[in-house]
Amino acid sequence: MSGLIGKKIGMTSLFDENGKNIPCTVIEAGPCAVTQVRTSEVDGYDALQLGFDDKSDKNATKADLGHFKKAGTSVKRKVIEFQGFEEEFKLGDHITVDIFTEGEFVDISGTSKGKGFQGVVKRHGFSGSERTHGQQSMLRAPGSVGAASYPARIFKGMRMAGQMGNKKVKVQNLRVLKVVPEKNLLVVKGCVPGHKNSYVTILK
Repeated sequence: MSGLIGKKIGMTSLFDENGKNIPCTVIEAGPCAVTQVRTSEVDGYDALQLGFDDKSDKNATKADLGHFKKAGTSVKRKVIEFQGFEEEFKLGDHITVDIFTEGEFVDISGTSKGKGFQGVVKRHGFSGSERTHGQQSMLRAPGSVGAASYPARIFKGMRMAGQMGNKKVKVQNLRVLKVVPEKNLLVVKGCVPGHKNSYVTILK
């Protein structure tokens, strides 16, 4: 699907026509430069490779420098391919937030906040054990996790303590509340995965 690369700015709230306060996320969406054009004749599929957020040449490899020089753009930090654009774009063109309209729905994916190693109460919502009757050593412990001689192992998928967050997450059907073309801002209803200034992918 067609879309843009963006950067999560933060959260705020807006009032609708009925006076209801709506939580929303502000995203800096584009402008994204077309850094490569994939065609079915050469690559076997049609797509556009978009680049977002400039970085200095000294932090880029020679391969990157040559790649972006061919496209006629500055070196980009984030590069993602998109398919399904209605218009035809050439190498070096810029795609802005104007491709979105207020009221439409978008899917946004990003890397969720990393929360480190967490126990089963925080990670899976376990209730923990009783706080009375002498149960002092098992307050937040997971309890029994496997059988004895058979199967003599723990089944895959057992909910246990471990790394939480820091995974790719997609939130679907977020309504576009506002488009601010002069500042390349997109305001969507609800929350978006990731911390502030993290990169997100916005799909129409």
